[in-house]
Amino acid sequence: MRKLLGVFLILLITAPVVVGQSFKADQKRYRRVREAYAEKDTVLQANLDRLNIERSELEIYIQAYKLDRKLEVYGKNKKDTAFQLLKDIDICALSGNLGPKRMQGDLQIPEGFYNIIIFNPASNFHLSLGLDYPNKSDKILGVKGSLGGDIYIHGDCVTIGCLPLTDDVIKEVYLYCVEARNNGQSKIPVTIYPARLEEETFSQFGVAYAARPKILALWKDLKAGYDIFEQYKRIPKVKFLSDGRHEIK
Repeated sequence: MRKLLGVFLILLITAPVVVGQSFKADQKRYRRVREAYAEKDTVLQANLDRLNIERSELEIYIQAYKLDRKLEVYGKNKKDTAFQLLKDIDICALSGNLGPKRMQGDLQIPEGFYNIIIFNPASNFHLSLGLDYPNKSDKILGVKGSLGGDIYIHGDCVTIGCLPLTDDVIKEVYLYCVEARNNGQSKIPVTIYPARLEEETFSQFGVAYAARPKILALWKDLKAGYDIFEQYKRIPKVKFLSDGRHEIK
């Protein structure tokens, strides 16, 4: 039933917008989105003003850290090269352990490079943003035919593999994504890390997970992306390789 519901929602939320109507206007047909704008639009605008970001030029990028239980929303103007931190958020529940999701039912939250591709304004979990899990790497390294799916950033503060936020916080995150999508950002990048991959933490992982080289290989790729963003505040360019690894630039 959950899988069927997920398919139905994909069909619903990715249906073509009425000609002449913006993505934002289409989303505001839903009561929860209208309520979110009524409650959070002033906060959203204040954050954009603080960073000199024009609403009509907004692009966003999201990073999540499982061990730290944090999700960060970054924004910039289209013409800018560097992202700035818009919102630092607590992830309010976790499931599984550190390490990637490799099969349906393992309760793992994925780790890797993803995009938001689904907007669900009528979610069972208040509002939700669907990721394109499994990505190309997951399909190579995961259990064939049993990878699972339906991975969302959502409200309601419960999870069996998603990134849950409180209902109050998901409203603001959802609106940033609506604004960016309305500006033409069709895929909103989301990188999910096991933790903040500073040198000390990464070295500790190397010792603790020495017997799990496949996980360490993924984390090495993630660290390359982490280091690029930390230094330049730009989204790393990711190429998926045939062995499930990544080329990061």
